[in-house]
Amino acid sequence: MPASDKFERLGRQVDQAEANIKATASQNRDQVKAEVEAARKRADEQAQQLRANTQAASERVESGWQQVQDDWNAHVQRIRESLDAKKAELDSRDAEDRAEWAETDAEDAIAFAASAIEEAEYAVLDAQLARMDAEAKAATL
Repeated sequence: MPASDKFERLGRQVDQAEANIKATASQNRDQVKAEVEAARKRADEQAQQLRANTQAASERVESGWQQVQDDWNAHVQRIRESLDAKKAELDSRDAEDRAEWAETDAEDAIAFAASAIEEAEYAVLDAQLARMDAEAKAATL
């Protein structure tokens, strides 16, 4: 699949995530909790797929993306461990602190994703240019 198609699929994924987030505004706590668990499962599956893809890619080409992925996975693991630990000992004051912390973490994740999207756009465009150059060189031979 061309990189441009994968980038388009990423846009649809963002649209779907936005729709899921908006839909929770009209849901009760149990429904939102179920959405959170489903989102976490999807994120875990995506991370697993990313690890597998990165491993396969790193066998073909060395890439700085492995370090980015490792750092991101470590960050996610720390966040989840902290969230899991705090869930067990919440009172009303702690719940507000946790909500603010979770919102800040969400903002950080969004900023990371925005940066990743910009980087992906650059990589797709650069790949298209490289393919054009390769085809042009092959045509002159």
